[in-house]
Amino acid sequence: MAKPEIKLAGIVDVNFGEGVKVTGPSNLYGCSIGDGTFVGPFVEIQRSAVVGKRCKVQSHAFICELVTIGDDCFIGHGVMFINDTFSSGGPAGGRKELWKATKVGNKVSIGSNATILPVSIAAGAVIGAGAVVTKDIVKPGIYAGNPARLIKELPK
Repeated sequence: MAKPEIKLAGIVDVNFGEGVKVTGPSNLYGCSIGDGTFVGPFVEIQRSAVVGKRCKVQSHAFICELVTIGDDCFIGHGVMFINDTFSSGGPAGGRKELWKATKVGNKVSIGSNATILPVSIAAGAVIGAGAVVTKDIVKPGIYAGNPARLIKELPK
């Protein structure tokens, strides 16, 4: 019987700010986590991803390469960020030149089980639970649905 190659989850080469709290098991590698941020269990944050100051990243979230999250953000349970849009008709695999970036502004809240494709999200936006964000969000508001759409405007 063949034996698999086993890679253990863990924390490797992470740039932590002051007062960061990480609840294991978590898989963080090559990323940056800002001051006072909380990372819940079963979270993966990949290489070159950036999470700002005073954020909360709840359990089972996945933050992939090329994602930048601003300060004072909330990332709900099971939120998935995507950097591969299958633009060539299938997975990009190791062809990182096909991946795209996501930028989340300050004071953004993303509800549980939302999926965020490569987009920009304006500061102060609220993304509802289960929403699928497929296009840039350019003004503060509450967005929900699949695809996510503006439900209510919020003051800037």
